[in-house]
Amino acid sequence: MSGTSHDGIDSAIVDWSMADGLLTGTILATGERPYPGGLRARIVAALPPGDVSLGDVSMGEVCALDTLIGQEFAEAARSAGPADLICSHGQTFFHWVSGGQVLGTLQLGQPAWIAERTGLPVVSDVRVRDVTAGGQGAPLVSYLDLLMLSGIEGRSGALNLGGIANLTVAGAAIAYDTGPAGALIDAAAPPYDKDGVLGAAGTVDEGLLEVLLAEPYYGKAAPKTTGKELFTPGYVRRALAGRAEIARPDLVATLTALTAETVAAEIRRHELDTVVVSGGGVRNPTLMGMLRARTTARLVPSDELGVPSDAKEAIAFSLFGWLTAHGLPATVPSCTGAAGPRVLGTITPGSGPLVLPEPLAEAPVAIRFL
Repeated sequence: MSGTSHDGIDSAIVDWSMADGLLTGTILATGERPYPGGLRARIVAALPPGDVSLGDVSMGEVCALDTLIGQEFAEAARSAGPADLICSHGQTFFHWVSGGQVLGTLQLGQPAWIAERTGLPVVSDVRVRDVTAGGQGAPLVSYLDLLMLSGIEGRSGALNLGGIANLTVAGAAIAYDTGPAGALIDAAAPPYDKDGVLGAAGTVDEGLLEVLLAEPYYGKAAPKTTGKELFTPGYVRRALAGRAEIARPDLVATLTALTAETVAAEIRRHELDTVVVSGGGVRNPTLMGMLRARTTARLVPSDELGVPSDAKEAIAFSLFGWLTAHGLPATVPSCTGAAGPRVLGTITPGSGPLVLPEPLAEAPVAIRFL
């Protein structure tokens, strides 16, 4: 998969098995394939605030990106190692939200290229089935999160810090996007603030932070989802309009504090004791330090539970592919807002006849990783 940071393709090969409701995932390999510079630049140019209806992004470019991203995903899958089935998330280009309801979602990366080059069947277009059932189409990773959190004592949650931050709360079984994680930081310090160096060198502008915290999204009730449709590079420029010029380190420090405060506010609200953290933000010590200063919860990298933090979402999509192949739903309605659980995705056959395993009658109730 490739997430909202759109810097490359994360992959994971997982051998899944289940006995007596316990799902075991043996992680055989993980990896990352950066997008070629030219392709990444085209992806960035096509993302919001580009508007195809205004001629900013042509349908020819959409077609080209669907093909080129599909070819890159095919190479990532082919080089990752042997497998039986592939689940491809693709690259999200738009999440259509109106009046708090998700009306559609678009991921590019034509799966037929993956099936053609690997010979394997491919599960793809994973989010839209939840949307058609009235859900947000996200955070789908909540399914894996709740299985991971089932053995943790006290009030626990799982936090992913990618381009957008999302939080899953066990017990209440809810999940939602809290707001930006790296999206605005990356826009201010492209391609990203490596090791949080710029953020650490700057001083938080409390006035600007107050303006940014007034964003109405933070006050909306869950389930809710957001993305770069809202938190565009222009979002910060508009907040800066009419204000004195701000040095880049101070801007990055302020945006880092914005992520830390909006995430910490939700952790405090749910009175969480333990939060399992994953995503690229785990590697930003400035962000993690600001987060720790704002909450008393114990922050545990998902690596300590056997799930590499950089590969967690790729591992989750491997699980979704396995569930789909076995006829099992991979959504939690209380997390996405859907009318009920749904089996996700469409399947593109590989080079041979499409042969799926016998459907399983019961879903997993616990998970472990080896």
